[in-house]
Amino acid sequence: MSTSPLPHTPRDADGPATADRVKAMRSFAEFYPFYLGEHRNRTCRRLHFVGSTLGLMCLAYAIATQTWSFVLVGLLCGYAFAWIGHFGFEKNKPASFKRPLYSFMGDWVMYKDIWTGKIPF
Repeated sequence: MSTSPLPHTPRDADGPATADRVKAMRSFAEFYPFYLGEHRNRTCRRLHFVGSTLGLMCLAYAIATQTWSFVLVGLLCGYAFAWIGHFGFEKNKPASFKRPLYSFMGDWVMYKDIWTGKIPF
């Protein structure tokens, strides 16, 4: 496990209390620290980064070639890598099960934060 400078957020059991607490979050600003707390494991973050990069490459290919099925391939890449990171390394359920839109947004903010060095790769 990485000793990265990610915010410390308490980890609850993956039971109803966690789901209720996350669903009660009313803004992305409130959600993002929780999201980062669910991505403390460096390998999990790296898998997210690789999946997101592959997703962007598939999107670019789909636009360039007008082969729109690659948009689905890109989504599959992104989610597959992320879920392997969560189930295999982070040992938690992806936040997308609790707040899909905020989770999707969080992934792209984390991606940018990794690119800019705010979060370690």
